[in-house]
Amino acid sequence: MAKFAKSQCHPSPVRVRCTSSRDGSRNVGFPPRKLRDLQVRVRDEQQTPEWKTRYAVRSGAEGTVNEFAHGHGMRRCRYRGQEKAHVQHVPTAIAVNIERLSRLPPTTQAPPSRQPTAFQNYLDQHKIPRPKSRRKLGS
Repeated sequence: MAKFAKSQCHPSPVRVRCTSSRDGSRNVGFPPRKLRDLQVRVRDEQQTPEWKTRYAVRSGAEGTVNEFAHGHGMRRCRYRGQEKAHVQHVPTAIAVNIERLSRLPPTTQAPPSRQPTAFQNYLDQHKIPRPKSRRKLGS
């Protein structure tokens, strides 16, 4: 650690670029060589396209966590106990998803049809008629 006395700092013309302290002196810490080398290596690695691609996935999750914590007050729970806290978290998550969906532009295309399941593929291969959906049986 390097320490500079007030008598050394105050008369300096570039003091405002060194410290924001009005009356204090400047202290500069130097990490151990191994830590410094690690910091340099990691900072260089963070500039590569591969690292940025990997981090893009995490940044999406980090943004969601930040939205919950700061935008919806999820740092503090209104209830005690894990079960009651869960009751708060689930409706909040549903509300956030609805909010996000409402901001999407409307689409004119129908959503793509679902891929057949392995069971449905088996029925088709063996020319067995598929059972109707249970939802449609009553109508």
